[in-house]
Formats: sequence, C-alpha cells, structure tokens
Amino acid sequence: MSAQVPGLEHVVTLSDDVGIVQHATESVPNRSTGYCTDDVARAFMVTLARLRQVPQDAQAHRLAGIYLAFLHDAQIPDGRFHNFMSYDRTWLDAVGTHDSCGRAIWALGYGARFAPDAPWRRVCAAMLDRALTGIPWLTYERSEAYAMLGLAHAVAADGGAHLRSSLRHLADRSAARLDEATREEWVWFDECLTYDNARLPEALLRAASALDDAAYARVGLASLGFLEGVVFEGGCFVPIGNDGWYRRGGARARFAQQPLEAAAMVQAELAAHALTHEARYLTAAETAFAWFHGKNLLGVTMAQGGGCYDGLEHDGPNRNMGAESTLAYLAASYALAEARPSELRAAR
Repeated sequence: MSAQVPGLEHVVTLSDDVGIVQHATESVPNRSTGYCTDDVARAFMVTLARLRQVPQDAQAHRLAGIYLAFLHDAQIPDGRFHNFMSYDRTWLDAVGTHDSCGRAIWALGYGARFAPDAPWRRVCAAMLDRALTGIPWLTYERSEAYAMLGLAHAVAADGGAHLRSSLRHLADRSAARLDEATREEWVWFDECLTYDNARLPEALLRAASALDDAAYARVGLASLGFLEGVVFEGGCFVPIGNDGWYRRGGARARFAQQPLEAAAMVQAELAAHALTHEARYLTAAETAFAWFHGKNLLGVTMAQGGGCYDGLEHDGPNRNMGAESTLAYLAASYALAEARPSELRAAR
C-alpha cells in the first residue's frame, strides 16, 4: 500500500495492552476516560482493514488481537456487551448501550469474514451466534443498522440460514421505518437527521448485496439520494452538525461537524458504487473523504499525523484527537484505498 495512505501511528499512541483509550487531550491519550466497546469495535475493524491491505503489518496484527480479546471479555452471558471500562480494567455498566452492542455485532461480522487467522474467525463467528439472541433487544434504528452491517459481512463469509434470517428481519424493519416516515421530499427513516446518518442507507445497501434483494437496494439508494441532497453543497461535504441536528421543516445545524459523518458517507457511497457500478457514487465518496483534507466549510485540514481532530466547530477545529475521530478517518481511508487505490497514491 502507498505511503500516502495513513498508518496506525496515532492508534498505537492511544492503545495499550487492554484496548484503545477513548479520548485525548490534543494528541495525548486521556487515560482517565478509560475504554469503551464502541471504540474497540471500530479499532478492531480498522486494524483488520489495514491487514487486508498490508498483511505483513505485525503491529496491526498485535493490536487486532488485543481488541478482539477486549470484545471477548465484554460479551455478557445473554449475548449482549458491556460498553464502558475504567482505566483500571473495571467494567462500569451491567450492559452497554444499544449502539455499543450493535457496533460489537458489526465488528464480529467483519471479523468472521476478514480476520487473517482461522481461530480469530471462529471466535468471532461463535460470539456473533451468541449475540444473535440479543438482537431483538436492539430497538433503535442506528443500533440495528450497525448490526445489519455486521450480519451482511457474516452472510458473505458463511451464508448460514440463521444469519440470513436475522439480516432480513432487521432490513425489513429498516425499510418499514423508511416507508412510514417518508413525506413527499423527506425520504428518511424518522423526523430528524442526527448522527452517523449515512449508516442507515448503507446498511440497506449492504443487506441488498448480501441477500441479493433489489427492494432493499431501491430504498437504500432512495434514502442515500435524499441525504446527498442535504449534505453536499457545491461540491463540498457539509455534514449535519451535532449542535442542533436537522429536524424536518427546521434549520439544519452546520457546525460541530463530526468525523464519523464523513466516514459513514464515504462507506455508504462505496456501498452504492459496489451495487450499481455507477461512477458518480465513487466521486461522491471522494468528495466526502476530502472533508478530512480541508475541503470543508472552513478549509481546515482535519487529519494530522495518522490522527484526526474531534470535530469542526464554527470557529475552527476541536484539536483533541480521540479514538472515534481517528478511527473514522482511518476507516474511510482504507475503504477508499480498497475501492480505488490509484486515487490514494496521489498527493493526499
């Protein structure tokens, strides 16, 4: 892989033999914030993505093993997961949030498909089977979308009937939400665009591919098209900010933009491109990725030394470089490099 594609330097800085520390003060890990399953699940997928492109990266392999061990410890007997762990290795919750459980399922499905070692793939598959009992507990659209993304990978790896059934169940629920909430020009899953928005159409597109279902593709592309109309302005990606979101009929928040929005948009557009082979989706992915490199409302370069600033505020970047933002940048980088490596060999 080209030297222009970022490495794991800042991930290494944030990680230890337990997991990846959640937050940082500028580029310095803030150990008092401890660890969370949300970020470890993201980190596991990022290191596996790195290994897919650089199989000899011993550091990525070592970190992936640490993150998988964390997820293994996080799973509770009913198949769900803890989320927050203090720096002294004490779990701080009886069970984690819906989103953290959904992201853990996503990571396990990805691991069952792409982990480089057969024992790791078996462990991921076994943990995913246990997690399936907890899927009915997931009731929020994003947590279900994260689980769908993992199940789509698991179906591609295994094709088992129980995996296909779980994925179809969640995809049907997502499509029904979209149908119920759509109002004329508002083609979305509820009344408000909030966080990690592009994961919702992406999940339907990944399900369409895994299950060869044209209906999921149709509604996934429709919702993605609506989101594109909101967040692309004159060739610039302008994600919904988290200082007010965007409720139907209201004003959209333009700042407190989060890196995970750019990463989600990159990967949703790449899912659409993989499904349709239409070049415009690849162009849209590159436009969303350019947000990290200064093509944003303030012209600020968000990616620095393998890390990423935590957000774009109205007066400039939040210069803390925590796990979520850094992993979002790396996930987008590696996904785009896989889809179109020649572009990332250019002078990024």
